[in-house]
Amino acid sequence: MSYHAGKFTWFEHLSADPAKAREFYEKLFGWKVETLSAPGRDYDMVQNGGEGIAGLLRAPSGVPTHWASYLSVTDVDASFDAALAAGAKALMPPSDFAGVGRGATFADPTGAVVSLWKGLQGDRPDRDPTPAGDWIWNELLTPDVNRSLAFYEGLFGYTHDEMRIGDGATYYILKSPDGKPRAGLMKTPHADTPPMWLPYVRVEEADATAARVAPLGGSLTIPPQDVPTVGRLGALVDPQGAAIAFIQPAVMA
Repeated sequence: MSYHAGKFTWFEHLSADPAKAREFYEKLFGWKVETLSAPGRDYDMVQNGGEGIAGLLRAPSGVPTHWASYLSVTDVDASFDAALAAGAKALMPPSDFAGVGRGATFADPTGAVVSLWKGLQGDRPDRDPTPAGDWIWNELLTPDVNRSLAFYEGLFGYTHDEMRIGDGATYYILKSPDGKPRAGLMKTPHADTPPMWLPYVRVEEADATAARVAPLGGSLTIPPQDVPTVGRLGALVDPQGAAIAFIQPAVMA
């Protein structure tokens, strides 16, 4: 059993209709969903290649449909308290989930929601290469890059590298204390884009994935495009309004 502090280790889709989410994502990414019985409730777990990678949940009343990102930490309570002290807003205090782990949720100082997690069974291992259908990246879209960098680096020990992207903007690559790239950070591309963590799924063919989106009821927000040395990527909003991205990694010589 091992932990990877600073890694986004789990994701959950919250919506008013988990069955509708299941139908969409099974057809989009080839996922399978297994309903597990847990004390007090059942849990719809997304399976990719026979491995659990995410959950589908019914959102509480008033909570919009979204993908929730869970960040591995060594101490949920200490990280949660530090986040509030640094300007975050509490959404769910540290709580135990019987037989699974301990988690908490907050909105960071710019409004992006993130959850903390310490699982009883450790974290999912890093895979290289990431299998198709699995999570490969997470990206923070924020209206205030400097404030976000200070918050996440101060709280979780990240460092960062910088790269220029197509429009001349700067893209920040967050690296966990073990030196591994774990996430990206960039300024929101449009004034009406809300602060959010946007998770990426690795796919075999970005264009084929994009072609399935509209027939399944979703909407492309970024048609497939090439990013040098990175790959071909796109983004979408699912039929219930949750944003998610996908990428076909570049083949390096």
